[in-house]
Amino acid sequence: MKNNQSKFFAGAAVVVVAITYLVYTGIEETSVYYLTVTEAVPMKSSTEDMRIEGLVLAGSIQKDKDSLGASFMLTDDSENIPVTYRGALPDLFDDDIDVVVQGKFDQSSGKFEAHTLLTSCPSKYEATEEEGMKASFIPRPLVE
Repeated sequence: MKNNQSKFFAGAAVVVVAITYLVYTGIEETSVYYLTVTEAVPMKSSTEDMRIEGLVLAGSIQKDKDSLGASFMLTDDSENIPVTYRGALPDLFDDDIDVVVQGKFDQSSGKFEAHTLLTSCPSKYEATEEEGMKASFIPRPLVE
């Protein structure tokens, strides 16, 4: 009986260690820096994947005529970063809109090569007036 219990606990320990390892490596592989434009500028020499939040600079969008995607400047009113994105552009993508780009800096050109582009609505929550209630808030999700 004692031998069976020790085998059970040893097997359970192996399962717990394996699950812990899988969770740790999964989190490690999917963790990405999330920076503002000003925070990202000093990291131009980094080769790590990162996310940068900023505003599309008005008049900077140059859409590719031959393929999907665009080039534009990302700003936070202090610093600017040139961004190149290849892929289908979100419907809400336009001048002066908040976006989050994910990718890496190209070491030769200094441009940020984005593989993901997310736009957000002008307001995450929109107030509505309902009879008998002061205000309620309806969440508006990010649009990819």
